[in-house]
Amino acid sequence: MTVNTAFAGQAIDTARRTLAAQFRRQGIDSAEIDARLLVCAGLDLDLTALIAASARRITTDEAGILESFMQRRLAGEPVARILGVKEFWGLLFQLSPATLVPRPDTETIVEFALEISRREDNVGPPRRIADIGTGSGAILLALLSEWCDATGIGTDISLTALHTAAHNAQRLGLASRATFIAGNYAAALSGPFDIIVSNPPYIRTSEIAALEREVRDYDPLLALDGGSDGLDAYRAIIPQAVQVLAPGGALIVEAGHDQSGSILQLMAAAGLTVSIPPKLDLAGIPRAVAGLKTPR
Repeated sequence: MTVNTAFAGQAIDTARRTLAAQFRRQGIDSAEIDARLLVCAGLDLDLTALIAASARRITTDEAGILESFMQRRLAGEPVARILGVKEFWGLLFQLSPATLVPRPDTETIVEFALEISRREDNVGPPRRIADIGTGSGAILLALLSEWCDATGIGTDISLTALHTAAHNAQRLGLASRATFIAGNYAAALSGPFDIIVSNPPYIRTSEIAALEREVRDYDPLLALDGGSDGLDAYRAIIPQAVQVLAPGGALIVEAGHDQSGSILQLMAAAGLTVSIPPKLDLAGIPRAVAGLKTPR
C-alpha cells in the first residue's frame, strides 16, 4: 500500500471517522476502538484531549503517522503491536516480538488465583508465586499488584521476553519483588511456591494456520504451538510444578476451549487434587484450571 498524506488538514474527528470507516470496510470488528486508539497514540492525546481537540487540523507530520498506522492495521497488525503496549488487569504492559499480546481471557487466571487464595482452608495470601512461561510478565505482575507482601519468579525460554518482563516490572514499580530467569518451563525453579500460574502454548499444531492473522502472523509461534494435541506443555509443566509447589499450594493454568478435562486428568495423574471446578471466561469457556497439592 502506498502511504500518502490524505489526512493532512483534516479535523482530528474527521480523521478518526475516516480511519474507522476504512477499518470497517476491511471487516475489522473493533473499527471504532482501533481508530480512537491509533489517533490518540499518533497525536499523543488522551481521550479527554481527543474530544477537546476534535476540530483541530492535522499537520503533515501527524498525517504521515496516521497513514502509517492505518496501513499497518489494514495489513492485519494488531493495534497492541502497532502501539507496542497492551492493558491487562488495569496495568499497561510493553510488548516485544517474543511476547504474546495479553488478552482479557487470561485475566481469568488472575481472578481464579485470587479466589483460591481466599478459600477458608487457606491461611492467607500467597507469599511466593511462580509464573511459568511469563512472556511480558502480565500474570505475575498483576498478582504482585494484588498481593503486596508476595514475591514472584517468572520463567521463560526467551531472553527477549525476560528482558521485556523485567522492564515491565520496573515501570510498574514491582521490580523489587519480581525476578525473571531463563529456563524450560519450571525446570529452573526451586520451591516451595504457594501458587504457580501459567499460560502455556496450547494451540494444536494443525490449527495454527487457521488462526486469525492478528495472532498467526504476529504472536510468537513458540508461545502458541502446543503440539499435535495441544497438551505438550502441560505434560512438561504439571510434573515439574508438583515438585516445587508448597503443601496446600495451587497450580493454575490457562486452557484451550476443549482442553480443561484433559488437563484435569494430567493434574490428577501427577498427584494433585482437582476438586475445584475450572473457572469460566466471559464467553463461558472453562479457561482457568486448578490443581491443589495435598497439605501435610
